[in-house]
Amino acid sequence: MTPADFARTVIEPGAAWFAAVTGHVSSVAAKRFLLAVAIQESAITHRAQVLSGGGVGPARGFWQFEQGGGVAGVLRHPASRPMALASCEAASVVAESAPVWRTLEGHDLLAYAFARLLLLTDPYAVPVTPDAAWACYATRLWRPGKPHPSKWTGCWGQALGQYTS
Repeated sequence: MTPADFARTVIEPGAAWFAAVTGHVSSVAAKRFLLAVAIQESAITHRAQVLSGGGVGPARGFWQFEQGGGVAGVLRHPASRPMALASCEAASVVAESAPVWRTLEGHDLLAYAFARLLLLTDPYAVPVTPDAAWACYATRLWRPGKPHPSKWTGCWGQALGQYTS
């Protein structure tokens, strides 16, 4: 899927659904950041983590959330919990780590909501430069076990091509 296709079929519907469910409108900067993260994490291709040997890893959804990591964090963080509960209710999923984690693989709207909610837990403004976005992604929010900083500039550039300020 191209970044343009992903923006049209996942980001925009996800942002609209999230706004309808929570009342929180996603900014252009938030959409750009979340597109860059999805490109980095899943190549906007894999809804389940693909391990180097070809097996399936523990992360789910285009934003690659793990059950005990991002999912649990969004469900318990004071800044995200009320909207996470509303999102789970709207998606007809029990607001607990295991059911949400299982649902993220096939429910792109909920996956967008959880990615947007994770971004809301960051105490800083939504990043608008590649370096600030990398710091937010790599050191504060997603904290990948095997970060690939060499890919980030390209991911950010593709996202910037879809969402300019």
